[in-house]
Amino acid sequence: MEMTEVTGVSLKRGSLAIEDNDRVAQAEEAKRQKILDHCLTKSRDEPERVSPPSGVNVPGPPAAVSAGEGTKNSDVQLEEEEEEEEDGLFEEDEEEEEEAESFADMMKHGLTELDVGITKFVSSHQGFSGILKERYSDFVVHEIGKDGRISHLDDLSIPVDEEDPSEDVFTVLTAEEKQRLEELQRFKNKETSVAIEVIEDTKEKRTVIHQAIKSLFPGLETKTEDREGKKYIVAYHAAGKKALANPRKHSWPKSRGSYCHFVLYKENKDTMDAINVLSKYLRVKPNIFSYMGTKDKRAITVQEIAVLKITAQRLAHLNKCLMNFKLGNFSYQKNPLKLGELQGNHFTVVLRNITGTDEQVQQAMNSLKEIGFINYYGMQRFGTTAVPTYQVGRAILQNSWTEVMDLILKPRSGAEKGYLVKCREEWAKTRDPAAALKKLPVKRCVEGQLLRGLSKYGMKNIVSAFGIIPRNNRLMYIHSYQSYVWNNMVSKRIEEYGLRPVPGDLVLKGATATYIDEEDVDNYSIHDVVMPLPGFDVIYPKHKISEAYREMLTADNLDIDNMRHKIRDYSLSGAYRKIIIRPQNVSWEVVAYDDPKIPLFNTDVDNLEGKPPPVFASEGKYRALKMDFSLPPSTYATMAIREVLKMDTSIKNQTQLNTTWLR
Repeated sequence: MEMTEVTGVSLKRGSLAIEDNDRVAQAEEAKRQKILDHCLTKSRDEPERVSPPSGVNVPGPPAAVSAGEGTKNSDVQLEEEEEEEEDGLFEEDEEEEEEAESFADMMKHGLTELDVGITKFVSSHQGFSGILKERYSDFVVHEIGKDGRISHLDDLSIPVDEEDPSEDVFTVLTAEEKQRLEELQRFKNKETSVAIEVIEDTKEKRTVIHQAIKSLFPGLETKTEDREGKKYIVAYHAAGKKALANPRKHSWPKSRGSYCHFVLYKENKDTMDAINVLSKYLRVKPNIFSYMGTKDKRAITVQEIAVLKITAQRLAHLNKCLMNFKLGNFSYQKNPLKLGELQGNHFTVVLRNITGTDEQVQQAMNSLKEIGFINYYGMQRFGTTAVPTYQVGRAILQNSWTEVMDLILKPRSGAEKGYLVKCREEWAKTRDPAAALKKLPVKRCVEGQLLRGLSKYGMKNIVSAFGIIPRNNRLMYIHSYQSYVWNNMVSKRIEEYGLRPVPGDLVLKGATATYIDEEDVDNYSIHDVVMPLPGFDVIYPKHKISEAYREMLTADNLDIDNMRHKIRDYSLSGAYRKIIIRPQNVSWEVVAYDDPKIPLFNTDVDNLEGKPPPVFASEGKYRALKMDFSLPPSTYATMAIREVLKMDTSIKNQTQLNTTWLR
């Protein structure tokens, strides 16, 4: 096995271009949203559209922000602010559309792989070019469950359950009645009850109205009253504000599992965004959903979700109104899902307009199948602007809180929303958190939360202000720093010792790391070797790379022998990660096509709709490489693609290459 290094020459050997279709994607998204808004207005099954946290410079999925977090105002005032954010979102986007410079120009200031320690390849084949479309449809992810099954959406039927109400519950209430009930449920008016007159009074009709209110508006109870000779169904709160968070216990059959498991097919949404949308439609809190792993936005993804005491019937009804989502494969289970229970993910990726010969493709894919790729943390771990997330993580570990604040809030070059640019400019000019916060229509982004914290606790208590940011987002910064160190160290390890195990390397026996001795070295392969992410509960290799770890952390003013932090949340225990990953279930084919916009494979939804698979000619204007492979959790498909094409996967490099390509 040979190993090659990234140099100026090796980068030119292959290139990945991404279609510059940001504006097309934005237009499509706006079109979808108009249709969705029409649907919401028509049915009132969904209140205001939730605007996802910005989190532009936080890698990984944004966490859901609970109401009242990061504010000194009352819950009611916070709800009003959030409504204002949602109402103002479209105007801001339109303004930004007019002002924005080109994405390629903005990304001139972004990171490259060299900036985050990604410098080596394991294979010796010659690289070639290909286009990985920025549109998500050429990148499909199917979750692999703990039983090893690949999740597919292939059944939209609802389990037969005599306990379920009739379908009439979804149509018996008028739009006005739904709006009044929703406002009552969410304490958005001063009414303590809502009375609905029963037209065409029958016992069956009253039963359906009772069922509709209780199932569509969790937390509300109902009773029948006679008023002046007319029958009314009166809805009221049974248990105060907690009722919204806790689905009705007494209405759930004891014989049925408490959790409805389903397969979620989604397009161009990350997992938390999807759950926020589902929870808004169902009028429940997001924390009653559980899942095994988060999936990226820029893809079509299929994964299992579980939700507490929501019927398959209600979930299936969402298919009539939601765009870019499809729910199916329903079943009732006793337990929720737990993060990390998955075995991995299966990827289907299309690289269009490839330049490699059939022989080059064969060599590249055989190498991926037999050797694998370096298990680097991908570029998405480090953010998209000129201020990498690992720099914030390093400042947190150094206890340099003023620097943490400045790194998050200061102006920077790179791809950012227009309102964030204005917020940063205001901060740089005034250092006034309240004034900077006013520039943000979306205050639930990381910057908005930090500014709220600074307004609440003052500039002398940055630690508490930073603590208002959801824990997962805060920890992403220090995990980014760990990833930055690991990438650099694995590159040094491969440069120093190549692709063979050596005495002093680490391997795992169960969950425990042990050293490879001289006499045991032939019992292991490079696929067994692990390296540590820095922390207080790991050991380091017994060779030159141990000193390299120490030197790198010392240069960053950190003590490798004391990775505990004054604040417990920021103490790093460390972990171990395999340095080479060999994908499973690898297959590929090269196909010819003429139209660059046609789909080159069927999705689960295509198959459900009975669409025939695409038929390819023996020759065409373009050639594409369709790849299938499975990876364990916490590995990056982009790093596998990097190894095949021998190119830099950073957005900065891809957009610059694409600009050249389009000329």
